Amino acid sequence: MKRKNDGNMSSDKESLPDGEDSLIPDQGILIPDMLDEEASLEMTETHHGFTVLTPGDRLDVHLVTLLPELSRSRIGQLVDEKRVLVDGKPGKSGMKLKAGQHLAVSIPAAVPLEALPQDIPLDIVYEDDDILVVDKPKGMVVHPAPGNPDGTLVNALMFHCGSRLSDINGIIRPGIVHRIDKDTSGLLVVAKNNAAHQSLSEALQSHGISRIYRAVVDGVVKADEGVVDAPIGRHVKERKKMGINRRNGRRAVTRYRVLRRYRSHSLMEFELETGRTHQIRVHMAYLGHPITGDTVYGSPCRLMDTEGQALHARQLRLSHPATGESMIFESDDPVWMKKLVGILEKREQ
Repeated sequence: MKRKNDGNMSSDKESLPDGEDSLIPDQGILIPDMLDEEASLEMTETHHGFTVLTPGDRLDVHLVTLLPELSRSRIGQLVDEKRVLVDGKPGKSGMKLKAGQHLAVSIPAAVPLEALPQDIPLDIVYEDDDILVVDKPKGMVVHPAPGNPDGTLVNALMFHCGSRLSDINGIIRPGIVHRIDKDTSGLLVVAKNNAAHQSLSEALQSHGISRIYRAVVDGVVKADEGVVDAPIGRHVKERKKMGINRRNGRRAVTRYRVLRRYRSHSLMEFELETGRTHQIRVHMAYLGHPITGDTVYGSPCRLMDTEGQALHARQLRLSHPATGESMIFESDDPVWMKKLVGILEKREQ
């Protein structure tokens, strides 16, 4: 594990738009005609109603603009659960809206989650009064969620930091500025106060934070380096997965280069221009070279049990939110990565 400071660090990468949705509520499409404002703590769900004024776009897209507190994936889930009715009948996410149609949305009450401190060991790479950089192990979830109420990075951070974490992201995600998947290992920066959190979030949006990953992928990648610029959104058929979605996806850009080619695999390095869910995993599957061991977008590794995708967040480069100091943090390849690469090297002999 290494930390490097480089006061003369510069970047030659082009500043690219991050593809954030810029949806503006369409005042001519839908208007609310009923909103339940008398919901009490005892109610199990809330209800919303809208009337279509003129022909519109997809059902899910317009509900996102009218219910901005809900993500598009959450809207899709409500549709799948038949909680969105169009003229009294269950709607479909992609259906086109017609003038005069009535939409009814029922939102079940959220199951409250409470993150509690837990004495879980942390691999802390760096820490001061403003930030903390941690090397997350494979298999650890970043924050509590249904199905993973405890044992997460947040539980460990709360024990280690106490109340010294930003609260911008709420009580379930204190300090969390960005995330990596459960079965991806490597570096994350954590904000210990709101000023640091705001600064780091703005840096992420403006590409002021560099995140470099290393992975083993299936197959032999021909190009030495390249850029994948393909929008990512919810998979059109399998809603629990992400995929290339040119209609409703958000711009996603991944730079890659090949470090070593083997007879059946490639060792690669990636730099994120954007930070979409499962971005590297989706982009490499799109290229026909899924991350080795990724059972969601590829297949299990036949050489060893990788316990999920062979993907590691290896380097984090940022400017300190308080001092402006340029900082580079590095994480050595974990044991499982070294073992996998060792197997591949041995097969080449």
